[in-house]
Amino acid sequence: MATIQRFSTCKIAIYADDHHPPHFHIEGRGWRALVVIATMEVQVGDARRGGDALEWAQANRDLLQAEWDRLNRRS
Repeated sequence: MATIQRFSTCKIAIYADDHHPPHFHIEGRGWRALVVIATMEVQVGDARRGGDALEWAQANRDLLQAEWDRLNRRS
């Protein structure tokens, strides 16, 4: 797992050799969400407490995709 960005209440992480579609995880204390990079759709979990992380992710979608590609070369 690579932590991409930290916020006051959560962090954004991408796991190596993870499943498709390309996505990232927002992880906070006691909650998690899985967000698809291409659409910014929350696929699993509840990201309401991660508003600052979602906002950052939308502005940094290219960086998130590049990190996904780097960490998931086999998929």
